Amino acid sequence: MSVLLKAVAGGFDLFAGDVLVVRHRAEAPALFVGAGRPLVDMYRGNYFLEDRLDERIALRDISVDGDTVTLSAGGRALLTLTVRDGAIAFAAHDPSLNRLWLRCVGEAGERLWGGGEQMSYVDMAGRRFPLWTSEPGVGRDKSTLLTFQCDRDHRSGGDYWNTNYPQPTFVSSRHYALHVDTTAYSCFDFRDADAPTIEVWEIPARIELFSADRFAALVEQLSTRFGRQPLLPEWAYSGAILGLKEGERSFERMEAMIAAGAVVTGLWCEDWVGLRITSFGKRLFWDWKANEARYPKLREKIAELNDRGIRFLGYVNPYLAVDGSLYVEAAEAGYLALELDADEPYLVDFGEFDCGIVDFTNPAAADWFADRVIGREMLDFGLSGWMADFGEYLPTDVRLHDGTDGMLAHNAWPTIWAEVNARAIASREKTGDAVFFMRAGFTGVGAHCPLLWAGDQSVDFSRHDGIGTVIRGALSSGLVGNAYHHSDLGGYTSLYDNVRTAELLMRWSELSAFSPVMRSHEGNRPDTNLQLDGDADVLAHFVAMTKVHAALAPYVAGLCQEAAETGLPLQRPLFLDYEDDAGCWGIETQFAYGRDLVVAPVIEAGAERWSAYLPAGAEWRHLWSGETFAGGATVEVAAPIGEPPVFWRTDSAHAALFAAVADL
Repeated sequence: MSVLLKAVAGGFDLFAGDVLVVRHRAEAPALFVGAGRPLVDMYRGNYFLEDRLDERIALRDISVDGDTVTLSAGGRALLTLTVRDGAIAFAAHDPSLNRLWLRCVGEAGERLWGGGEQMSYVDMAGRRFPLWTSEPGVGRDKSTLLTFQCDRDHRSGGDYWNTNYPQPTFVSSRHYALHVDTTAYSCFDFRDADAPTIEVWEIPARIELFSADRFAALVEQLSTRFGRQPLLPEWAYSGAILGLKEGERSFERMEAMIAAGAVVTGLWCEDWVGLRITSFGKRLFWDWKANEARYPKLREKIAELNDRGIRFLGYVNPYLAVDGSLYVEAAEAGYLALELDADEPYLVDFGEFDCGIVDFTNPAAADWFADRVIGREMLDFGLSGWMADFGEYLPTDVRLHDGTDGMLAHNAWPTIWAEVNARAIASREKTGDAVFFMRAGFTGVGAHCPLLWAGDQSVDFSRHDGIGTVIRGALSSGLVGNAYHHSDLGGYTSLYDNVRTAELLMRWSELSAFSPVMRSHEGNRPDTNLQLDGDADVLAHFVAMTKVHAALAPYVAGLCQEAAETGLPLQRPLFLDYEDDAGCWGIETQFAYGRDLVVAPVIEAGAERWSAYLPAGAEWRHLWSGETFAGGATVEVAAPIGEPPVFWRTDSAHAALFAAVADL
């Protein structure tokens, strides 16, 4: 990391390497401070935030002394910044100041990638992105009927910027990266190409700058800064993980799918804790113990599956239903977060049932959950993995054990939740063997969470909610240090008569086959949606795709090793390996799967042919037809069901493996 402060007449400049990032002058200030009061309304994980701004002050009076700058206004010193250790450290002179704005230097045509896991746009240039972990919204396009209906009926419609996993980090096409070291609400406003602006609802501790000659080197620096995931275990990527939630009958359905030829290495039953029926659909009973009525003799069955090389996975989240036994245990021990003005547990409405919040800022509570819940009830019981859900729901008006303000704790909560899960796994010496996956995230989540999942896509091809958002989520999150990403095969959210089609399930199977983890999900309304084993053609296609996924395991193992060594994501933007080809820079609906595969999933209904951009500097072979193409151009190929557009480098060391896939 290299940050340079250069004093000039009337101001100063800040550089990341040799890239000018900030130009501050008395007549054109880049830095502003202020004071404001947040207004926060939360309804079932959907947040509505406003800022009552009391003042905003341009810092026009400048004094530079070595690596330190003092900024003043009206004769008062208000802010000091110091350049050290590859970062800009801030100190406010007035404790009432709790807002900061920074205008960066921008260029026409500059691309700005990242922002955590962004589902609608990988390149954020030209748009505004609030960075606040939340439900992403059911319907993330305000022009659609679905979003209108969800806004009207449930206050749950989102917008293009809503995400479970925001992160105040971006990578610029000018070969630098910027990270705001804060857990406060922040916002990237990139609508002005000349002045990309950062807003933070506190005076942040630091803003960090990174520079490198190559984009891949920038990603390596970011993954080092935020923490790298452990290697994925072989079982997680060498076969499909079946998501079934029909109690004991889940085992029968799994056996039938295996008999049909599916390669299966995991059975994921999120209903292992029992069900609660609500108007939204079938929900789980949030008391994290095996439900023997729904899954008789589950411990013995898990052991039998393990003997066959099939792992069993479950579900957990950091909340406890008030009608469960663990809630009583936690409440009596004082492990729950409290109301601000009363010594009563803070209860969150999750839609027809209330839950308490385990207060992980209390070391005893975090230890209790890691050992008592995840350790004893899950790992010791035989589970090898789970969905670690709902890290984004922490209310802001909550009283926490360590006194942290809820406005600062909210974004930090997913990372804290991930650490509790990782600690539990480490306590049983299963790091790198047991796997949990999360949708919520924030800075540093990758240091603890081995696998992201893309959240609750709609069961359709819609632009801002459906299958295509999975690709953008993988690309954006990978750029800020997360190597492993996957999705609910088939999508999750089914509302207002929006149900799965056979075509959607088959196209999603194709996408999942070329993802590190191939995991299915029955969705929130399984009884009214088509399932993989509900149609003979869909099942046959899924079986074929599991064989493709399994055949790629040796290649994926190498990508996992590369991720451990360099931080490069498995599913990556084309420009990470081929940045000298500017045609790769704007590609958001396809990905490189390592350096040797280009995957362009079909993400529109009714498509019989599909286009893909192939990077320059290599010759590419179409996986299914064997036809070769020169790189540096867009090609169109036939894309019938069962033959998603995939291309491999003809000079790849894995050429024989790729050639054999087409013959499976």
